[in-house]
Amino acid sequence: MSALADLHRAAGAQLAPDGIPTVYTDLPTEWQAAHTGAVVFDRSHEGRVRLGGADGLGLVQRTSTNDVQRLTDGQGCATVFVSPIGRVLDRAEVWRITADESLVLAAPGRGEAVRQYIQQNIFFRDKVAPRDVTGETTQIGLHGAQAEAIAAGWGVADLALFAHREVRVDGVVVRVGRAKPLVGAHFRLVCSTADAPTVWGALLRAGAQPAGGQTFNALRIAAGVPAIGRELSEEYIPLELGLWDEVSFSKGCYTGQEIIARMESRGKLAKTLVRLGLTAPLDAPADLLLDGKRVGVITSSVTAPDGAHYAIGLVKPDHATPETRLTAGQGEATVRG
Repeated sequence: MSALADLHRAAGAQLAPDGIPTVYTDLPTEWQAAHTGAVVFDRSHEGRVRLGGADGLGLVQRTSTNDVQRLTDGQGCATVFVSPIGRVLDRAEVWRITADESLVLAAPGRGEAVRQYIQQNIFFRDKVAPRDVTGETTQIGLHGAQAEAIAAGWGVADLALFAHREVRVDGVVVRVGRAKPLVGAHFRLVCSTADAPTVWGALLRAGAQPAGGQTFNALRIAAGVPAIGRELSEEYIPLELGLWDEVSFSKGCYTGQEIIARMESRGKLAKTLVRLGLTAPLDAPADLLLDGKRVGVITSSVTAPDGAHYAIGLVKPDHATPETRLTAGQGEATVRG
């Protein structure tokens, strides 16, 4: 249960069983605030695993796609845990705090799964202790056109992508990091459970509009960002999902490297992720057709509060050019640039 659930409930938000708001005020207001102001989301259901010990990053290095060992204190990066045949198991962001401590930020509901995966790959002499701290911490997402301005008030607007810094917000300690944007800028805030109401209140006083999971999902799909259980699954390899910047082609061996390196060296993928605009609502998954032949699949879809129909799909690369028109259900899907 989210540490902020009682606060959300008192504000009239509609909550999921885990205490995370689905709708906070109303969807059009939340959507508009994201595009013209700033919104805050309770993202406490996203997993958080603390790695203690000198070999923590080394373990992630040999079990995921990116070069995490190059990180210095205060830096971070995104990386993908893949199967031996290069298929996606989980995507995470790694924050190096010190040489002996890092924080792994996982997808919703995936904290313990990531901890277990790391645990089972520990060698006898490895100095690392992974601990799922999802329940004892709170994570808040700050997004939108004015998110940068709010971050500037805390001295963190200068953070590079995935960089993070410990600051004080109304007297409490918060670690703030920059992440890939959905709309405007995107900052992740991680604090103790006890301090969560203070941080949440500070964000509202700074002008951010609280928003729920339905708005978050609509922003995600409109931005073409892959999600666990949808695009991030064992159906696909990271390169097919456009996660080229989260894969290192120069570091040493890691689980699944051979398959991913082979795909990169051939320079031709079987499918690639695209953003789509739909002419009508359509539930995912749904086939994408060209002249009656299947050329791809819609993996996520939504009708946004602005009335537009957005989707994410994977298609054969020959059909991934912007403005390509495909058949989807009884309507049409157009590849967005």
